[in-house]
Amino acid sequence: MAAAPSERGATVWLTGLPSAGKTTLARALAERLRAEGHEVEVLDGDEIREFLSSGLGFTREDRHTNVQRIGFVAGLLASHGVKALVPVIAPYTDSRAAVRARHAATGTPFLEIHVATPVTLCSERDVKGLYAKQAAGEISGLTGVDDPYEAPENPELRVQTQRRSVAESVAELHTFLTERGLA
Repeated sequence: MAAAPSERGATVWLTGLPSAGKTTLARALAERLRAEGHEVEVLDGDEIREFLSSGLGFTREDRHTNVQRIGFVAGLLASHGVKALVPVIAPYTDSRAAVRARHAATGTPFLEIHVATPVTLCSERDVKGLYAKQAAGEISGLTGVDDPYEAPENPELRVQTQRRSVAESVAELHTFLTERGLA
């Protein structure tokens, strides 16, 4: 007998540029899923970096290590029936692929969602002031500007946030999860 949608765990990885809307969408989706009786955790990239990956920098190797740590925690939660919503940039295809492979090896669902917000709109939103700091020369290595971001070629879903409300994007995500028996 298949588990009810509220009992099925999965990792839902929202990847995209800084200020693309990943965390905003994850938190709003989490609220909706919790209201429906689902066990949900949001593994916010900034929080994880502060507590689980403090000491890591932003080299390719450190970014890979950070993504693997987050992927491990997400997979563990998902294997116990939790919807792990992961709004984390994860700029490199191979890092995301390694997390996907680890999930596949344990039979744990992994869904890659590309929050496909153009860099110009991300720069306008500039939630953390990173684009302004990069433009002023105060920081370097900003993903998608002067550091690579490898957008997923074949994500399970690509969410276009420009000219859409948060509610519209969350509705799209919810429908997507429902179609996969997860909501």
